[in-house]
Amino acid sequence: MCFALTALAVLIGLVTQLFVTANTSGGFFPDTTSRTLNVFAYFTIQSNIIVGVTCAMLALRLDGGSTAFRVFRLDGLLCITVTFVVFRVALAGLHDLHGWTAFADFMLHGLVPVLCVLGWLAFGPHRTLTPAVAAWSTVFPLAWLAFTLIRGAFLDWYPYPFIDVVANGYGKVSVNCVLIAVFFVALAAGATALDRLLSRRSEPSRR
Repeated sequence: MCFALTALAVLIGLVTQLFVTANTSGGFFPDTTSRTLNVFAYFTIQSNIIVGVTCAMLALRLDGGSTAFRVFRLDGLLCITVTFVVFRVALAGLHDLHGWTAFADFMLHGLVPVLCVLGWLAFGPHRTLTPAVAAWSTVFPLAWLAFTLIRGAFLDWYPYPFIDVVANGYGKVSVNCVLIAVFFVALAAGATALDRLLSRRSEPSRR
């Protein structure tokens, strides 16, 4: 039930965000199509998609226990945690949100991260994380970062202020990226260690 609820929260949040974006005029992308498609360039959106897909697969028991699924399950957990923390630290309060915009923000930056983390702590699946899985989980955020910086160099547009090279320069952006990368790696290591602890606690006691 928890996995299904999380997947549903992601779906509602994404649909609401796309609706809001499609019906908002102005901004860097003037036409509706490009503005709506650009929503998927945000780390928040991609993190929520990974969480939604993996939780839906768990709810439908379609995960299969493959290494690829384990990597993306961990990616969802870590990326949505980074999304939550970075939003609270660096982005919350930058805009005064109302109505459906505030609702989408609450779903994607608040409710989904909480449901995802609590769902993993309570229901796992555990006994799935290894150093190799943790290492592979870094590929997605690094690929997103590389794509975003390359795309931004061509468009002069960046989805978040702390990676805006035009406003901050490559030096400051590099420092910000390193700090987030260190935080991500620490989360991956912590999740792997916690997974082992939770696995041991769930094992029946031996006499």
